[in-house]
Amino acid sequence: MPLSEHEQRMLEQMERALYAEDPKFATALEGSGLRTYTRRRVYQAVAGFLVGIALLMAGMVAQQVWLSVVGFLVMLGCAVLAVTGWRKAPKPGEQPVAGAEPQARRQGRQKRSMMDRIDERWQRRRDEQQGGQ
Repeated sequence: MPLSEHEQRMLEQMERALYAEDPKFATALEGSGLRTYTRRRVYQAVAGFLVGIALLMAGMVAQQVWLSVVGFLVMLGCAVLAVTGWRKAPKPGEQPVAGAEPQARRQGRQKRSMMDRIDERWQRRRDEQQGGQ
């Protein structure tokens, strides 16, 4: 069940107070918990991937196509979990940012489409070529 807006504000205030009071303790608490969780998730995904390989091979040996398909799907799902878990894990020296700041930063930064970037590069090249002549 998600927190209400009031509860989220209270939680953010408590987090800010903790960071202001003892930033070293707060980052140690937050970083290690998240790092441990994501590391555990990646290890579980790797174990699931190995189970998927075993199912795939067992299906091939027993000539059961459905078992091989299930093994492949388990492998695929676990690979996705491992990759997403690995990307979300904070780096050892990295300090996680508190509260809603990452969301605000993400919303403020607009992603440009691929075509916009290509157009920008094209214009830059044209400007460089015209300036050189």
